[in-house]
Amino acid sequence: MSQQRHDAVVVHQYDPRANAYLTSAVHASGEDLALMAERVGIRPDAVVLDMGCGGGHVSFRLAPTVAQVVAYDLSARMLETVAAEAQRRGLDNIVTKQGTAEALPCADEVFDVVATRYSAHHWRDLPAGLKQMHRALKPGGLGLFMDVVSPGQPLLDTWLQSLELLRDPSHVRDASVKTWRYELNEAGFVVDQIVPFRLRLEFQSWIERMQTAAAHEAAIRSLQGMAASEVADHFAIEADGSFTVDTALLVAHKA
Repeated sequence: MSQQRHDAVVVHQYDPRANAYLTSAVHASGEDLALMAERVGIRPDAVVLDMGCGGGHVSFRLAPTVAQVVAYDLSARMLETVAAEAQRRGLDNIVTKQGTAEALPCADEVFDVVATRYSAHHWRDLPAGLKQMHRALKPGGLGLFMDVVSPGQPLLDTWLQSLELLRDPSHVRDASVKTWRYELNEAGFVVDQIVPFRLRLEFQSWIERMQTAAAHEAAIRSLQGMAASEVADHFAIEADGSFTVDTALLVAHKA
């Protein structure tokens, strides 16, 4: 029986896979990433927090138009990879900082923009992480929150969380849009816009990126083979295991 705490499980999962997330086409591109950059725009004096930066794709996209980006993540190897890539790209205004979402080591109201993308479903405590982002954001500042989202219906939710957890034991929960809106409001954000997307996950690269155990891969394929028509239709499950999930970008501000 493992005695690792959740943070250690996350680090164990992601430290060896930093380069895979740097080079992942799913993470390096997307309409949502372009929309995040559009919402930030040109802010030559802005300081940006990229919470749970992973492979650094938000940081790389925003850095050319702002004063500084703080790429923040729990995984030291991820941060080393981001720093090396930033140097390769000539983005010397990206700095890295290690820590958890629930304990952001910074003063109050120091960021003009806070953003997170494909990270929050790993946080042990989503409300605490959002409150930290709100605390660190200046009044009137911009918040950008993007992640895979649960469809909300119990049947579909159970299937989504099951597939995610089998693939990656550091998974906590894909929140629904309703939950995201509630938690952002509770943290003190005002939600201005919610933009839904659909994201196709090619099965083999999805599995290989996380180096999912063979037994877990087999369990995912077994579940998919037994999926009810409502599940198979919603997630557009394909013969090779590829499937499509819901994602959403929530644009908010600090009143």
